[in-house]
Amino acid sequence: MVGSVEYSVGHLHTSLVMVLGHTRCGAIAGATATALSKKENSRNDAQASSTLDKLLAGLGPVALQAASELPAGSTVEEVAAHAVKVNVFHTIEKLLTYSKLLREKVREGEVVIQGAIYDIVS
Repeated sequence: MVGSVEYSVGHLHTSLVMVLGHTRCGAIAGATATALSKKENSRNDAQASSTLDKLLAGLGPVALQAASELPAGSTVEEVAAHAVKVNVFHTIEKLLTYSKLLREKVREGEVVIQGAIYDIVS
């Protein structure tokens, strides 16, 4: 992902990078349910075995952060909905962390990184 964004900024001179999440994201919902279940049961399973397991495990910290930002007793659905927003900010942070090119272009005002959420119901 980072390489693709660097290509668009460095070679195609893109000046706006949009990190777009969407409501009712199945990956976020799955990761949230998995992360909250593991937290509740305090178990440490073996490492993720499939690509899907790895994706869900990678989104686990996003889900746990979302849960920590909501009131105690929030439903899995409420946490997952908030996790979509958290994941957008997390992705922006990762882009800036792992790409010197993006950091420099943003610092110089040549590139703007913007987050948004698309409501798939509307």
